[in-house]
Amino acid sequence: MMKRRDFLLSLASLSVLTQRLSAETLSTTGIVLDERYLQHQISVAHPESPARYRAIRERLEETPWTASLTSLSPQSLSSAESWLSAIHSKQHIAGIRQNKPVFDNALLATAGCLSAVDAVMQSKVRNAFCASRPPGHHATNTGQEEGFCYFNHIAIAARYAQQHYGVGKVLIIDWDYHHGNGTEWAFYRDPSVLFFSTHDQFAYPGTGSPSRKGEGPGEGLNINVHLDCGCNDKTLLAAFEQHLRPALENFRPELILISAGFDSRQDDLLGCFEVTDDGFYQLTRWVMEVAGDCCEGRIVSLLEGGYNIQGNSRAVLSHLQALSQV
Repeated sequence: MMKRRDFLLSLASLSVLTQRLSAETLSTTGIVLDERYLQHQISVAHPESPARYRAIRERLEETPWTASLTSLSPQSLSSAESWLSAIHSKQHIAGIRQNKPVFDNALLATAGCLSAVDAVMQSKVRNAFCASRPPGHHATNTGQEEGFCYFNHIAIAARYAQQHYGVGKVLIIDWDYHHGNGTEWAFYRDPSVLFFSTHDQFAYPGTGSPSRKGEGPGEGLNINVHLDCGCNDKTLLAAFEQHLRPALENFRPELILISAGFDSRQDDLLGCFEVTDDGFYQLTRWVMEVAGDCCEGRIVSLLEGGYNIQGNSRAVLSHLQALSQV
């Protein structure tokens, strides 16, 4: 019969092993990939094309270390659809639904983002990236497409985390070249969401003035930083350090969501910034430092813009390399 001392030692060993396995699990990065993301196509020459997803997938396949990523599948469409109304009106949802293929494709992108939130909040992975399309951060409630966007995936994900998992405060970071006007719209009066966006305010959609700081209970929690053409790695990182770091002294997020738009990369078709792949690596590590301090490393990132097909895939790889700590 096992002696009490040996039994306690066995329990202690089991506890250490469990903690070690848990830490190993949480060191992994999840990635949402789905071949159905190839289905959405507005026109043959449109910059938001299936080639964006295809190039990301191919770059991952040719990079050996990405085999360590944890594959995540989108939620069922029916499950994701039930969360659209957390942000969008019935009229908006009905308007998008008039084109059934577009509705399903946009909903699939939302489903991918919600699945990533599940994985992070259930501690299946430490952080996650969604290689999903179409993007979502311009979507409001017009009942139609806005800036290639139909549903605001990141805004829905924030509400999902709050209502389904009881998350209190959410930080949304948007480093797309274009201002995330839809995300600003969703949370402009909300004290539970800090929205931080770096962008060119004179590009589409012509919003994102630094004077827009939030309203009512959300005053001070909407931070827009305009950056001029030619913005580089140093300028972008400085914007985060100067404008976001101080705000985090009082706002301690329990989850960080990233609108990862890589049209802020150099040589993009629709942008004029000069951010490099290494710049995105450094920026991601900056966010990870914040996440480690505030919310146990919980980050969900999703693809927004990025229209230089190969450049976009290289930036995604740098982003994933940082998230994975490779």
